[in-house]
Amino acid sequence: MMKVQFVLNGKTVQARIAPDATLYRTLRELGCKSVKCGCETSSCGLCTAIVNGKPVLSCSLLTARCEGAVVETLEGHRAEAEAFGAFLAARGADQCGFCNPGFILNLIAMQRETVHPTRADVDRYLAGNLCRCSGFVGQTDAIMAYLESKGGQA
Repeated sequence: MMKVQFVLNGKTVQARIAPDATLYRTLRELGCKSVKCGCETSSCGLCTAIVNGKPVLSCSLLTARCEGAVVETLEGHRAEAEAFGAFLAARGADQCGFCNPGFILNLIAMQRETVHPTRADVDRYLAGNLCRCSGFVGQTDAIMAYLESKGGQA
């Protein structure tokens, strides 16, 4: 076992982990239930977290590599998540909602990194997120409308 320390959603945390522990497992153990795992092969995006400002697939990142990092999950973005989730639902683009945490964290990262994102930017940021309920058109349209309602920014 080893000890790792990082900032999680604005609070410094320490965890005792096995050397091969993934960030996904560690975040779940720390109570971040928004981080989900659908594939364990870095293919679905359900395990997305933001590490040092960049979206990452936490099922393929060793927690040990996060020593001293700043890690964000949906739990740290509750207000933004609720606002965007309501926006998705109002537009009929939300079906089961299982993939929403990954979508929302990628949307947050995109808004931070891209001034006035285009549809191509949205497609690029969401490329690793799988939704088994829809064909992404509804979500992409809702994201574009959401961004337009915000003037292109968070």
